Amino acid sequence: MGSEPLRYPAVAGRFYSGTAQNLEREVAGYLSGEHSAVKAIGAVMPHAGYIYSGAVAGVTAASLTVPPVVIILGPNHTGLGPGVSVYPGGHWHMPFGDVPVNGSLARQIADESDLPVLDETAHAREHSLEVILPFLHYRRGDDLSFVPITLSMMSRDECRILGEALSRVIARCREEILIVSSSDMTHYESHDSAKAKDSDAISRILDLDPDGLLEIVSRRRITMCGVIPTAVMLYAAIALGATKARLVRYATSGEVSGDYDQVVGYAGIIVN
Repeated sequence: MGSEPLRYPAVAGRFYSGTAQNLEREVAGYLSGEHSAVKAIGAVMPHAGYIYSGAVAGVTAASLTVPPVVIILGPNHTGLGPGVSVYPGGHWHMPFGDVPVNGSLARQIADESDLPVLDETAHAREHSLEVILPFLHYRRGDDLSFVPITLSMMSRDECRILGEALSRVIARCREEILIVSSSDMTHYESHDSAKAKDSDAISRILDLDPDGLLEIVSRRRITMCGVIPTAVMLYAAIALGATKARLVRYATSGEVSGDYDQVVGYAGIIVN
């Protein structure tokens, strides 16, 4: 690997199993069952600890044909680094081995717009992309490469500009590329309140309406941490010809913990 960047996991052993054998068993359990996998332009997957969100992430990944290259967009929870941070290359070290970052695609994305910056800082302690990676790897195998991008707050116009920039880069590539938005839904409200609010946000995603998604999340104060990544994914997917979206599964943490007073919502959605 030489001097190429190597990122070590931030939440292995906490959000998911920290050893290769246990992680494979854990992910395989969430991927089990009969699922019809489809090619997709985009997807939404949750990023909490697997005990809470693993079932939703697993059935979503199992319903996808994962191509050799994936762009993962996630919220920046830590506040580190630039607003649109594209990991520049190298590898991400995971319990099952090293996953290569597609440095060529990362550079093309950074060159396509003034918004993205090649940066490692924002990724050092961020969990939202890392938690998605084992599901994609176990679905695709060792030929998977990816581009990790963290996003801070952005305006509607900036979301559209970035999404359309991603679409242009993807359209020029000969390889099939999947865009995954990493997002949890409502945080720390009652189960019934979370379901009602999240239903409003999910309906905008299913309508392929990023403007409407941003508006309803703001107006109803829905604490969807990945609303910006999801809007960017939708703008890109629409520009790439997406015509429909499907909710694979919705659940809340209360269904696992038994605490229905303070839950977090999780949605798995496929866009094609």
